[in-house]
Amino acid sequence: MTLLDRTEAAPAHPARLILILSLAPTVGLGIGRFAYSLLLPDMRDSLGWSYSAAGFMNTINAAGYLAGALVTSRLVARFGMAAIVRVGTLACVASLVLCAISGNFALLSAARLIAGIGAALAFVAGGALATTIAQAQPARSAFLLSLFYAGPGIGILSSGLIAPFLLQAAGPGSWWLGWLVLAALSAAMALPVLLAPIGVDAGLGGGRAAPFRIAPVLIYLAGYFMFGAGYIAYMTFMIAYVRDAGGGAAAQSAFWCLIGISAFVTPWVWRRVMALHRGGLSTTIILAVNAVGAVLPLFSLSPVMLATSALVFGVSFFAVVASTTAFVRFNYPQASWPGAIAAMTIAFGIGQTLGPLVVGAITDAIGSLSSALAVSAATLALGAALSAFQRPLQRSN
Repeated sequence: MTLLDRTEAAPAHPARLILILSLAPTVGLGIGRFAYSLLLPDMRDSLGWSYSAAGFMNTINAAGYLAGALVTSRLVARFGMAAIVRVGTLACVASLVLCAISGNFALLSAARLIAGIGAALAFVAGGALATTIAQAQPARSAFLLSLFYAGPGIGILSSGLIAPFLLQAAGPGSWWLGWLVLAALSAAMALPVLLAPIGVDAGLGGGRAAPFRIAPVLIYLAGYFMFGAGYIAYMTFMIAYVRDAGGGAAAQSAFWCLIGISAFVTPWVWRRVMALHRGGLSTTIILAVNAVGAVLPLFSLSPVMLATSALVFGVSFFAVVASTTAFVRFNYPQASWPGAIAAMTIAFGIGQTLGPLVVGAITDAIGSLSSALAVSAATLALGAALSAFQRPLQRSN
């Protein structure tokens, strides 16, 4: 008997329900975290930040994400997954409004912290809920689960279509207006999450959670940590890299939108790879492709190379997270999913907390954004190598 058998009938339209759920990471990650990269160059110029200060804003966001991941399982056990998804999404919208209010470093840091906490609540609880819904159709579960992780791509695409042209039209120092417009967009996207009947998890929060042991997946957690540390450098500084290379609003928008668009083909590109192996092989393959995408701009800044980098990085970036959740689904009973996903998210969160600060400091010391890309690609490659050593677990249902 599955969890859905014990609670409610399987939802009639699981794909539609998971797509609605995907709006939570659309707001929390696609806009709440990643749109910062689009506004960063103007914020850095207007507010006089160093690269270390710029990196700190994503570090504090990632620290909030880590803190949220640490408490999500307990909050889910008490309030249920649907409620936590909604609260987290609302927190992300509020944080975007705060970002538009002032250029004060402390206030902006607090807003980024709130965004991180909210994103973790929505992502961990939403991921577990999407996994539960997807499991109701085992033959399509990998595909259905991938739909949830395409959510951030919607936020990246929409912010990429708006922010660069808004900044160009409004002129230098208009970063706050970008945050305000993105806050309004996020509020509209949050409405379906708040109104849709996503509460199919009545029994998961109330049952006794199965124990989660770190030792059997320590090497996988280390690889996922490297992914967290490596991807964030690329996503934080690449728009600044494109701008410094002479790319205007159109070039920045095109680059960012290509990353977002790639999310929509992720379920089809990686569907069979994610079902290939219960161990770390699938994640290794996807992470290796991610590293290739990150390193390409070091060879050339031509429009073709930048477009290829964005597409290769984007299509694999979203798939790494999906493959990790698939790993949890293949190797753990349903009662362990929230705890296991939280553990993966914590490892990822520690990595992305350290990544922006370290890479920002390296960039300040060397004086070139190329170093950020080199460190990003090398870290991702190391994560791929570590994941290869993860073997399937002996699952007890």
